Amino acid sequence: MDSSDSENDNEIPQADSENGNRESKEDNAADEPASNLKEDDCDETEVTWKDLGLVDALCKACEELKWKKPSKIQREAIPLALEGKDIIGLAETGSGKTAAFAIPILQSLLENPQRYFALILTPTRELAFQISEQFEALGTGIGVKCAVIVGGMDMMSQAAILNRKPHIIIATPGRLLDHLKSTKGFNLRCLKYLVMDEADRILNMDFEVEVDQILKVIPKERHTYLFSATMTKKVKKLQRACLADPVKVEVSTKYQTVDKLLQYYVFIPVKFKDVYLVHILNELAGNSFMIFCSTCNNTVRTALMIRNLGLAAVPLHGQMSQNKRLAALNKFKAKSRSILISTDVASRGLDIPHVDVVINFDIPTHSKDYIHRVGRTARAGRSGKAITFVTQYDVELYQRIEQLIGKRLPLYKTDEDEVMVLQERVAEAQRIAKMEVKDLEDKKGKRKRDRGENDDDTENASGVRKRLKGNNKKKNFKKR
Repeated sequence: MDSSDSENDNEIPQADSENGNRESKEDNAADEPASNLKEDDCDETEVTWKDLGLVDALCKACEELKWKKPSKIQREAIPLALEGKDIIGLAETGSGKTAAFAIPILQSLLENPQRYFALILTPTRELAFQISEQFEALGTGIGVKCAVIVGGMDMMSQAAILNRKPHIIIATPGRLLDHLKSTKGFNLRCLKYLVMDEADRILNMDFEVEVDQILKVIPKERHTYLFSATMTKKVKKLQRACLADPVKVEVSTKYQTVDKLLQYYVFIPVKFKDVYLVHILNELAGNSFMIFCSTCNNTVRTALMIRNLGLAAVPLHGQMSQNKRLAALNKFKAKSRSILISTDVASRGLDIPHVDVVINFDIPTHSKDYIHRVGRTARAGRSGKAITFVTQYDVELYQRIEQLIGKRLPLYKTDEDEVMVLQERVAEAQRIAKMEVKDLEDKKGKRKRDRGENDDDTENASGVRKRLKGNNKKKNFKKR
């Protein structure tokens, strides 16, 4: 949350709820934008897709996807969405939030067929592709056309897809804005639905420039949904999304992780992090791992080190080309690689059911990112394990995480003597990895010089890039 947001901002008018209002424990009442809906006291098992008001075609689609009954967030959000309400949806990761907004949009599309019907904004490319897959799976029987518009892909081929006028556009903010400015004949003046998935990230300062400009060129008369596992309560940010009397659907009273997730920490000197990582990978061999690092360079270095020790690891980070990112993710999803080492580009929304263990190799700087990271395992009722490395420099960050989730985590037990047996082998793997990283950087630098290109990740927000470069020039973007 930004400190610039005032506690005394005017509140968004609260929507009436027959169940009354419930205050969030971690924020003051002044920060609440809309009413919370308490969970029904009725027997959850009795609620079917038909009971939510879905048409037969969508009920059948849910059955074909083996979704036996709606999840909590779906039971709460879908009926309200079908009534035409704007929604702020908050539920833990793996709880079915994508379907909670996709199903009402598809039902509305069936009733009023139209091209450029809905726009879904996401902070990462991988999440955009996943949301598209879910829309297409649900809309197979009704002929829904989707377009994924993200950075790192060819602009001309994307423009051709947009000219075919798809029903649903799933996009990262920066690339969508590029097309709104440069693609002839493309506009969103008739848009009916705007969804911000991982809304707290979309509404933060990183995407400020893009979001403000997109909001200027889409209709004010529309339905708006904000969904996330962690949500800012600051009114000013929510007002930027232009919600009209939103109803807040919150299936948990505080930031939390799912019950079947076993969470641990391990306290270690920073110089032995690699050794402990290799020890845990060996100890839990046979499981599928996601390992989170804080930087692209550390992601590559760690992946190379682990590979040098004979383990099947694949890196994923923002400086890879989009094709390589998708290839890495597909290898992990197909189980041809058992270890995915990633920056936070993979921390939000990605649904990979077979992840057994999440390791926070580098502790997240923002406490809420912990919720998203560990949510990659123990999804949809499965069990999972999360282990967070805490060094002498990470104590304060770790304490913030414990405060956020409201629990003290147990220590993951390791035998120091057993761990340090690996030190020599790990040191040799580190040495080789260091040389390989240098070779990769030299080759990358040469390619960029030869092509005269900037290989920066185009998903990064232009607002951030402009501030970093000290470029204060403002370009006018006129509504067409």
